[in-house]
Amino acid sequence: MAPSMKHFFYKSYCTFYALGHWRRRRFTSAGILILIVVFSAAGLGMDTGRSMIYQIFSFLLPLLILAFLFSAFFRIPINIERKLPRHAVVGRPLTYSIRFQNTSGRKQKGLFICENPDDPLPSFQTFMEEKEPGEEKRNRWDRTVKFHRWMWLISQNTRARFREIPVPELLPDAEEKIIVQTIPLQRGFLRFSGVTITRPDPLGLCKSFQVVPNRQKILVLPKQYAIPDMELKGTRKYHAGGISMASSVGNSDEFLSLRPYRPGDPMKQIHWKSWAKTNELIIREYQDEFFVRHGLILDTFHKSRYCEVFEEAVSIAASMVSKIRTGESLLDLMFVGTESFCFSSGRSMAGTGKILEILSCVQTCRDKEIEALKPLVSQSAGLLSGCICILLSWDQDRKDFIHYLLSKGLPLMVIVVTMDDPENLRHDPGPMTNRARNFHVVQVGNIEKGLASL
Repeated sequence: MAPSMKHFFYKSYCTFYALGHWRRRRFTSAGILILIVVFSAAGLGMDTGRSMIYQIFSFLLPLLILAFLFSAFFRIPINIERKLPRHAVVGRPLTYSIRFQNTSGRKQKGLFICENPDDPLPSFQTFMEEKEPGEEKRNRWDRTVKFHRWMWLISQNTRARFREIPVPELLPDAEEKIIVQTIPLQRGFLRFSGVTITRPDPLGLCKSFQVVPNRQKILVLPKQYAIPDMELKGTRKYHAGGISMASSVGNSDEFLSLRPYRPGDPMKQIHWKSWAKTNELIIREYQDEFFVRHGLILDTFHKSRYCEVFEEAVSIAASMVSKIRTGESLLDLMFVGTESFCFSSGRSMAGTGKILEILSCVQTCRDKEIEALKPLVSQSAGLLSGCICILLSWDQDRKDFIHYLLSKGLPLMVIVVTMDDPENLRHDPGPMTNRARNFHVVQVGNIEKGLASL
């Protein structure tokens, strides 16, 4: 397809999307129905000598114009304040409040509000590069115009959907609080550009609207599945300079220093004499050099930016981070993005909340292979008591990677996420043949059932 045609289709879809958004915001349901009837009557009533349909057109068009004129002028001095929680979770209701203050000297009634999330339109580059799953099975026309790809990208970029909410009657200089509820659809930041305030005209066909800017955002954490409680076991490994690396996780009798209390510190390490003198909690810090440390390796290597298998893998990682008890151990999250990353959580270090925030923003790595994980794992292999690997497929490269981990003497649990029948992969554990009970395959659409066997 010529570049000019590609730009034509992209610009056309952007224009039609903008027109559809404007139509939904400007007209009520009755108004949209009247609009359809007016256009239909205009087309069918061209010959006035043979049809009387033109009379419907002549009656409804003035009503529509009158309603539009009624709604053309609308301006209300209103202040809004949105109170968002710190986090939301994919698939779970998000509830928050919006406070309205009527700064006009008039009573306001019949108002509706609707949130304005950021525009879900994809960029031209994304539109051209990202393919809808199963697009190769569509006919040639659909593959050429890429309309289904456009609709799929819009759905992938839609973070949440909001409906219009009626606003109670606002007295002059009064305040009202509105409760808004939605269900986040995608992880990452849900950004708000403002709030749209609407009011139907007296005929109930058109809506006056006013956009009140108010930019805010909330971080949506990955979807989390119900899985059995997990307490990873393993032998304690020696960590030179353990106190600086583990921040008092482990066991040793060598006293190092006193420091202020941090949430999660054990009560048995409180220095009561210092507390009696300063009236502040002081902790005895020890040189901790032996403790349990596990790795959670997330496979991010995929050629597409949008991948359902990858999203499920992130959800599994988030579920495990939330369930694994790291009271006397550390958990290292390792993955590759623009570079290699390793984030640690455990008592007196970053909590699980921080790891979940990181998982909320992780993206696929499209320009590297799983071999890029080897240097990162090699640096930590001598410190790890075991590893959990969450993989996006079970090809030869990933089998070789698992074989590499086993050669380091690491106890492994491997979880493979697939779109296909999981039984086909369970019969081919590859390097995990002698450890088949630690090899799990879960299918997209049936993840929770697959995780129940962990």
